[in-house]
Amino acid sequence: MSDLVSRRGFVGALGLAAAAGTVGAGQDNAFPGRKREAMLSFKNGGPGPGYVPAAFFLHFDEGSRLGRAAVQKHLEYYRFTGMDFVKVQYERNFPKLPQIKAPADWKAMPRYGIDFYRPQLEVVDGLVKAAGHEALVIVTLYSAFMCAGHSTSRAQLVRDLEQDGEAVRPGLEAITDSLLVFVRECRDLGVDGFYASTQGGEAGTFRDPALFARYVTPCDLRLMRELEASFAFNVLHVCDYEAPYADLAPFTAYPGHLVSCSGRLTTAQRSLSELATLFGRPILGGMDRKGVIAGGSNEEIRRAAEEVLKTAPPRFILGADCTVPGEKRWEGIRTAIATAHAFRRS
Repeated sequence: MSDLVSRRGFVGALGLAAAAGTVGAGQDNAFPGRKREAMLSFKNGGPGPGYVPAAFFLHFDEGSRLGRAAVQKHLEYYRFTGMDFVKVQYERNFPKLPQIKAPADWKAMPRYGIDFYRPQLEVVDGLVKAAGHEALVIVTLYSAFMCAGHSTSRAQLVRDLEQDGEAVRPGLEAITDSLLVFVRECRDLGVDGFYASTQGGEAGTFRDPALFARYVTPCDLRLMRELEASFAFNVLHVCDYEAPYADLAPFTAYPGHLVSCSGRLTTAQRSLSELATLFGRPILGGMDRKGVIAGGSNEEIRRAAEEVLKTAPPRFILGADCTVPGEKRWEGIRTAIATAHAFRRS
C-alpha cells in the first residue's frame, strides 16, 4: 500500500460534509449504507432495493476532473441525481508517445507506477472516504487496447497489430502491468469494483477479427480476472463508442457481475431480455446515450424511460449504453432515475 492512504486528509471538510449528507441534494442519508447493502443484494440475486436501480455516467468539465474539485463534482452529481452507486470517471489517459512509429517500437512501452496514477487515486480515495459508507464506489477502467490507442492512435494501433501483432504484444502486456498497479491500489483504498471497458472487437476494426482474440482478449481477461478475484461489484462494459458490434458472443466469457452494452448490432437489434439471456447476468443500460437522455425535456425523458422499463427483464439497472455527452442535463438524468425508482410492473 502506498503512502496515499496516510494522506487522506486532503478531502478535509468536504469529506466530512459529504459523509454527513450536506453536499448536494436528492440523497436520503437517514439510513447510512442502505444503497450499498441493497445493491450488493441485487448483485447476489436478492431483493435489492425494492425498485429498479438506475445510474448514468458523464465526464465533468475540465476543471472538475482531478483533485478536490473532482471529488466535489462527483458527490454533487451522485446526490443530485439519486443514482444507486457512485461511479468514478477515469481521467488519467496515457500520454502520447510519438517515438512509437512502427510495430517494433512497442517493446519500449513504459510501465507506469503509482506516481503516474496519483492524481486519479486521490479522487478515488476522496470518494471512498466521503460516500463509501452509504453506497458502492466503482471506478472506470480502460482496457490495454484503449490505453495503447491513447499512447499513439487507434488507427496506428490497429495497423501495427495487423502488420506484426507479435511485435506489439509486449507493449499491450506492459500496459496491462501498469493498469494492474492502478487496480491494486484502488483495492487498498477500499473501492468496491470497476466499470471495466473493452474495445477493439467492434465490427470492421480488424480485417481479420481473429486478431482481437489473439492479442486483445488475453489482456482484457488478465485485468478482468483480477477484478473478479478481488472486488464485489464489477460491470463489464462492451463499449460501442467507436463503432457497433456484429456479435456480442465473444464477450459472454468475460467476467463481470453485470453487463453494460448496446443491443444495436450491425446484424440485428437485441432486446434487453435477449442480452440478459445471452450473458446470463443483469444488464445496465436501455437508453441511447445520444438520444432523448442527452437533450430531451423532462417529460420526454420520463416517457422514454418508462418505455424501456416496460420491456426490461426483472433484474435490470436503467442507464445509458455509454457515457452521456456533456453535463448540462443533470435534471433530465435525475428524472430518468426517479422514473426507474417509481416504476412498478402492472
